[in-house]
Amino acid sequence: MSQATTRLRRLRARAVARTLIEPTTLRDAMKRLGFVQADPIRAPAPAQDLVLRHRVKGYRVGDLERAYATLPIEEDYLYAYGFVSRELRAALHPRRTRPLAALEKRVLAVARELGETHPRALEEHLGAERVVNAWGGYSKATTHALDALLHRGLLRVVRRERGVRVYAPAPEHEPAPSEARLRAILLAIANLLAPVPVRTLRANTARFRHLGAPRETLEAMIDDGTFVRETVDGVEYLDFDAELAPPARVVRLLAPFDPVVWDRARFEHLWGWRYRFEAYTPKTKRVRGYYAMPLAWGDRVIGWANVGEDVELGFVSRRPRERAFRDALDAEIERLRAFLDGAR
Repeated sequence: MSQATTRLRRLRARAVARTLIEPTTLRDAMKRLGFVQADPIRAPAPAQDLVLRHRVKGYRVGDLERAYATLPIEEDYLYAYGFVSRELRAALHPRRTRPLAALEKRVLAVARELGETHPRALEEHLGAERVVNAWGGYSKATTHALDALLHRGLLRVVRRERGVRVYAPAPEHEPAPSEARLRAILLAIANLLAPVPVRTLRANTARFRHLGAPRETLEAMIDDGTFVRETVDGVEYLDFDAELAPPARVVRLLAPFDPVVWDRARFEHLWGWRYRFEAYTPKTKRVRGYYAMPLAWGDRVIGWANVGEDVELGFVSRRPRERAFRDALDAEIERLRAFLDGAR
């Protein structure tokens, strides 16, 4: 085995071991992850639930939403929309944004008057005008304004009612110095995606240039030993200098937005095949399925699964024949079924 192959396998094992932590409590898992991406598609369950089921003991669909008000977390945007720790949210705000639009000012005034605001309540005050949303469809203008105010840090989500966000004014806070905030954001992203390609970290911190110079801060964090740099096959990676236990030899069906999978370029380099999320791909052009979930076996990702009434499997090369894999796959399907009981 060549030295490059050995180093690649080591990176692959670390990528799995870093965020696929030993299952713990929901509170501890959220603290250790710092961010969990959210997505509303339920095929077979929302992304945040599919991510957390591997990391929280006895997790069931909807546990995060049910416990949200009791946890030190907020809904917000890091490199995608999801659930962030309150410490991380404090680092994210204030963002650099344009001045408030007239409708946003009116929505904010009503939200402050109401205290807690369901989007339906805004329609009674401001009407139900529609605007084109980010996906090319239509959203109510007031809902669009609520989202914009959440992104600015002026509102927060206090809970959900049947999946609909209920907002309240966000408490004011004194922001930390810009350099400290930028370092905290870099650390949060690396904590999830390490070993992380330098280009990925740079691309996902470029929007925070109002806090300083991400490239220079990144180099300073390498110089001071926060990150360790390694180049494999011409790809420059950053990692933390910490020992990690080898990944457990179990089967896991991963969400398309799981940190192990999220960086598609890294995924292709580490595991040698292309994975794409195809929910928005026309049916006739799909290769693996509407919501194909990568299938991990230990530190390898060897195929995918589409989960419905049955679990339909696909493999990059051949299906492993050893008894250990069959038993581990059966155990994972059983865990998945128990997890989905929470959605019924």
